[in-house]
Amino acid sequence: MDKHFFGLTDAGKSRDNNEDSFIVKSLTNDQLILAAVIDGVGGYHGGEVAAAIAAEQISAQFSGRPADPISRMISAFRNANEVIVAKKQTETTLSKMACVATIVVADIENNQFYYAHVGDTRLYLLRDGSLIKISKDHSFVGFLEDSGRLDETAAMQHPKRNEINKAIGFSDQIATDESYIETGQSPFLPGDLLLLCSDGLTDMVNRQDMTTLLLQGDTLAKKAGNLIALANENGGRDNITVVLLQNNKTPQQVKPTRPDHTQQPHPATKAERNEAMRLPENSEPSQTAPKRNYWFTALVILCLILLGSTVFLYLQNQRATDTVSTLNSLPKQKARNSQEKLLQDAFDHAPGDTLVLSDSVFKSPVLISDTLRLRKDTLYVIANGLVLQADSGYKGAAITMLPQSKLMKLDSLQFKGFATAIAISDQALSLKNVTFTNCLLPIQNSIQFPDRKPVNAALMKVSTLNGNTIKTAHSKNGAE
Repeated sequence: MDKHFFGLTDAGKSRDNNEDSFIVKSLTNDQLILAAVIDGVGGYHGGEVAAAIAAEQISAQFSGRPADPISRMISAFRNANEVIVAKKQTETTLSKMACVATIVVADIENNQFYYAHVGDTRLYLLRDGSLIKISKDHSFVGFLEDSGRLDETAAMQHPKRNEINKAIGFSDQIATDESYIETGQSPFLPGDLLLLCSDGLTDMVNRQDMTTLLLQGDTLAKKAGNLIALANENGGRDNITVVLLQNNKTPQQVKPTRPDHTQQPHPATKAERNEAMRLPENSEPSQTAPKRNYWFTALVILCLILLGSTVFLYLQNQRATDTVSTLNSLPKQKARNSQEKLLQDAFDHAPGDTLVLSDSVFKSPVLISDTLRLRKDTLYVIANGLVLQADSGYKGAAITMLPQSKLMKLDSLQFKGFATAIAISDQALSLKNVTFTNCLLPIQNSIQFPDRKPVNAALMKVSTLNGNTIKTAHSKNGAE
């Protein structure tokens, strides 16, 4: 292939088949490059089929220069999803297949690149010796790493690092949810290098080592081969795919320019300064008023100023004392503990509408000293038996739904020792396997009615439901 784009894939040391696939080809005179890395999901054979379908749909969308590259990439993902879902319904042996993918269209002529991404394949940009992660992993462990809650080493060793919550072929949500597909556009400057890869590389090789290898080697083929070799040397537990794109235009060299001194103002000469200070010729000396004795008046004014200053300082001191006394009388709010902060962040930044709380991240019980607030429109929390326990002296609610929130589903969550466990305000709430222990008010529902207007309403009795279906977290490569 041409020297400024190259792709390579390897089965790794632990797999005898390769469920990865990639695309890298020129669309117009090597100035517009299409690249994609696709990682199959769903066990032996199924992942290969899903990856092949996605590669076919991506290639079909790009036969020349597209007017809107991002729209084309979105269409490719949605078409692939439709074909994969239909094939799963007709062939039972492929019922778990899906794939994750990253697509890039690099416009070298205009120094831009466009991308679309679903899952945990990755896109990196190497610029000026620094490797920057562009895409975000659509997984809980990936969210923890991207948000700084797990460092790279901990994320690479996490037992659930390969469990994903977005993929092509999971469901029809990709067709209606605009946030399902991550897209973006960024400058692609002369000398920049793009790396697309599957998690077979990023699970085995850290960012620093990737940077070192990308800065070595005289060709893209050599760089790609070195990355795959190191991944295999470190274990090679999964299929490994690497695609490299480089803007091969020569970087511009900016020459510094000297400042122009031709119009600098010159300092005035001594003669000019003296001339400016000279009085006008026709001016006469000012008349001096006769001196009078003002000592008594000045003394009275000084005494009044001192008296006023003393009164002002006394009043200010009294006000400060009263303020400190009031603050000391207020109850002190405990600072949130690290687990509590992490749980609130997970609520705020849950990818999609489903949040799975991992027992390896959240340790029961989580002590609650401040209300956990739900801000998202809809959130389904799968808690896996996690216990929320009221901190000593805490009298507030454990969880509340803010006005912008419409629906909350809680699955397998336990509340202990709260005055109020859940506080809602005429919002939808669904519970499954939720336990309340020593909670004075398990659920508080504040219903709003219009002021001074007749109301027609029926307040229904709460009844338990049986046979609810749990939306399970999807796992990659058939992992349970």
